[in-house]
Amino acid sequence: MGPSWGLLLLAAALGVTAAARCPAPCVCDNLRAHVLCLNGSLTAIPDTIPELTRKLDLRGNSFMVIPAGAFLATPYLTHLDLQHCKVERLEEGAFRGLGRLVYLNLASNGIALLYQESLDGLFSLQQLILEGNRIEEIQPGAFGHLASLTVLDLRANALVYLPDMIFQGLQVLRWLRLSHNALHVLGTEAFAALPALRRLSLDHNELQALPGEALAQLDGATRLDLGHNPITYVAEEALAMASLRHLFLDHASLQDVAPDAFARSPQLRILDLRENQLQGLPPLAGAGGLVRVSLDGNPLLCSCLLRPFHTGLARARVQAEGACAAPPALRGRSLNSLKSPEMRCSRLRLPPSPTTPPEQPSSASSRQCPRGCVCSPDFHHGSCENRDLREIPRDFPEDTRLLDLRRNPFRTVPPDAFSGLKELVSLHLQRCSIRELQPGALRGLESLVYLYLTNNHLSTLAAAAFEGAPQLAYLDLDHNAFTRVPAGTFRLLPNLISLHLQHNTIGELVEGDLAGASGLRWLYLAGNAIRRIAPAALAPTKMLEKLQLEGNHLSEVPTAALRGLPALSELKLSRNPIKHMGDGVFLPVASSLQHLYLDNMGLEQISPHAFTGLGPKIRSLYLESNKMSNIPDMSNFTGLEILNLQDVPFHCDCHLLPLHTWINKLNLCVGATCGSPAEAQGLKVKLSTTFQTCPGWGQGEAGETNPNKTKAASKLSKKKRLGKSPAKGFSKSRA
Repeated sequence: MGPSWGLLLLAAALGVTAAARCPAPCVCDNLRAHVLCLNGSLTAIPDTIPELTRKLDLRGNSFMVIPAGAFLATPYLTHLDLQHCKVERLEEGAFRGLGRLVYLNLASNGIALLYQESLDGLFSLQQLILEGNRIEEIQPGAFGHLASLTVLDLRANALVYLPDMIFQGLQVLRWLRLSHNALHVLGTEAFAALPALRRLSLDHNELQALPGEALAQLDGATRLDLGHNPITYVAEEALAMASLRHLFLDHASLQDVAPDAFARSPQLRILDLRENQLQGLPPLAGAGGLVRVSLDGNPLLCSCLLRPFHTGLARARVQAEGACAAPPALRGRSLNSLKSPEMRCSRLRLPPSPTTPPEQPSSASSRQCPRGCVCSPDFHHGSCENRDLREIPRDFPEDTRLLDLRRNPFRTVPPDAFSGLKELVSLHLQRCSIRELQPGALRGLESLVYLYLTNNHLSTLAAAAFEGAPQLAYLDLDHNAFTRVPAGTFRLLPNLISLHLQHNTIGELVEGDLAGASGLRWLYLAGNAIRRIAPAALAPTKMLEKLQLEGNHLSEVPTAALRGLPALSELKLSRNPIKHMGDGVFLPVASSLQHLYLDNMGLEQISPHAFTGLGPKIRSLYLESNKMSNIPDMSNFTGLEILNLQDVPFHCDCHLLPLHTWINKLNLCVGATCGSPAEAQGLKVKLSTTFQTCPGWGQGEAGETNPNKTKAASKLSKKKRLGKSPAKGFSKSRA
């Protein structure tokens, strides 16, 4: 018997024993080596997953942290799905041992930071999905081990800045997706290490100018998406991408384009400029390969000023999409239908082209690295982590952009502590026993975007401490000693996007606490002691998208405080002692809300009209681990991607029939089980047929028994006697 037969016998033997090893509450398909543990109550990666498993689906659990070596027992995995698992941190070495993994999905979690070794060991990985987290920063080298990666999806995170060489190691990456972040600063060499990139998605960000220097590194890219950015002007030779064929600049704020803006992109074929503020365009020099130009939605002035552009398109047989907004005689006429003589001169003139701001010369590094610290000139990175320093060291190179000073007992940050570091973007001061930021502590940090002050002893903050750091967008103050929000602090931070105040002892939010935080998008207040939110407390934060209030002491939904938040898409109220929900409690945010967390609250009753206004926009709803026996009609929640109803004691009589019918139509695993009556206890709501227990249900008009429903009850009785047998090749865990 050859070695291959031995392997087959080993696989067969493992398959036979897999049923005994399949962890609760999973389903194991032994023939295909697939394991599904969907929407369960798992808080740790099961250690009894069959070793030969190739595809592991863990969606909808509650892991919080993926520890080092979490998957060492399953070295044959090729596909791993961890969507909607409430993951906040990937420890260094979390995926070590998964050298065969080709697909990893971590979408819709709460990951904020990618550490240098978080993705270590994934040298075969081809697709990495990190969409819908809250990643604010990526440490240098985080992708250095992903030599086989072809698709990297970082959409819908909280990135503001991309440093130089941040994607180093991704030698075969073909598509980089950075849409729906808050990017407004790109290092000139941010994309320098991507020789195989073909498609770059930068749409829906905060770029105010075309990042020409950074994009010039992408010689092989053929498609660039820059739509939905507040770009007002495309300057001379702004885009030098030798292979670019498709350029999307739609829904921006463009007012003018220089004649030779695309002269250094000779392969350009499709130019999408829809929904801008363009009154016209000059003849585009060097863009002789154009096939289509889209100008729909622009206020085009079809006068003699547009004639050279129009004539050039006609001569080159370029398809032009767009219509005239003026003069009145031509309003509504398509560009393709115009004749040159119709485009007469007018007294109206195009607005002057904005002038590009002069480039600031970059500071040369004229300092040495402080004694005991490590400085990396390639990454512009300085670190003095855990050196038992009592004072903040000085004399870092002037071009330092990331400074890591964690785990040093500084106790206080004095004025001008970081003088000369005008290019510093990210400052780490976690676990430094800091009790005070003195006025002027951050003075001179004019480029600072990220400030991490987690796990210190701060109880107050003076607004003057932030003087001189106007670009600060991310402020982490979790695990400190605040008993209230440091009011007035945010008036000097006009660009603040994300504020972390979780795990303090804040007791209430009052009017004025968030004054000045008009641009705030993400507010994290989990794990405090909040009992009350004043109706006007959140009024300054009209752009707020995420509000996380889990683990506080709220006894009711703060409906009044939610008024005036038209962009709120995520609301977390988990682990608050809210026992009852009245009518229309989410009406103020019904038009925007997509993710609602109401789990682990001890919720006893939900009004039939509590969800009024909510509907197709809701993508995820968490109601697990509560005490109600019924829930309102949700038949209009047609956009649901995840619904968790586990550990809710539903009373499975005829009153639950609408929910039973609706769940059966969903292509979702919701985890709902019956808590009563006794004959249905423990059965899944999807399978239960005990809805005939209400008086009159199951009877015809003349009082005769409905034969179809009698048959259903008979089937249930048979299932209860025999037990539900899994399909061939599957094993179902029993808790």
